[in-house]
Order: sequence, then structure tokens, then C-alpha cells
Amino acid sequence: PCMKIEVRLFGCFSEFEPDSLLQLDLPDAAATVADARAAVQAHGLQHWPRFKPDLLRVSAFASEDSLLRDGAVIPADGRLCLLPPVSGG
Repeated sequence: PCMKIEVRLFGCFSEFEPDSLLQLDLPDAAATVADARAAVQAHGLQHWPRFKPDLLRVSAFASEDSLLRDGAVIPADGRLCLLPPVSGG
């Protein structure tokens, strides 16, 4: 059984999709954040001309209330946020 996820895009990622929202299907119902990261990378390389894989590598995924490490299981509702690093002073 596959898992549908919804990734809310922030920062520079938000310009890549209408409504700053990306919907993807993952092959495993027990998918992890690492699986989501790989799916976003594959989608970005195929569909986003200005996509930078290095930026995705250092970006964080979060649920509605906490940051998630790559080994974490995706929340049951399938909703994630993709947060690029913040810079500035």
C-alpha cells in the first residue's frame, strides 16, 4: 500500500509549486522522512529547473508541531513542512 503525502513548501522552495504545496505518493505506508526527502529530490530534479539538491540536503522536515529527523516515520496524516535553512542577521 502506498502513502500519499502533502509537503508544504517554505522559503525558496515555495516558488516551485502553485499554492506552495507538493503532493506525492510514496511506495511504503510506513515511509520515513528520508523517503519523503528522496521523493522530493526526485520530483525536484524532474520538474523544477532551479532546484538545488544541496539545499534540500540541509533543509528540515517538520510535522505541525515538531522537527523530524530522517529516520522518523511520517505522521499518519501525511502532512509535512519543508523548511530551508534560515540565514540573515
